[in-house]
Amino acid sequence: MANIEDAISAINPSAQYTSTPADNADGITWLAGTAPITKADLEAKKAELQAVEDAAKTQKLTDKTNGNQKLLDLGLTQAEVDAITGQ
Repeated sequence: MANIEDAISAINPSAQYTSTPADNADGITWLAGTAPITKADLEAKKAELQAVEDAAKTQKLTDKTNGNQKLLDLGLTQAEVDAITGQ
């Protein structure tokens, strides 16, 4: 799950900060002259990162389902497919 720290790193990989409590845009203290990132920008980046993560999970599930079906189409039984794929 994407969090505020992921968003900060994506926007400014060299940012120095502390965050209390964790994953709370309101609790960030910017350190060493790091330019502050707005809460709106952090939340938008967090949502963007989460969407990418969700899409990757969906694609992995689709690939798994398609691969399973292709093995079945080759004539393997479901038990054989499960043995090959570790299900």
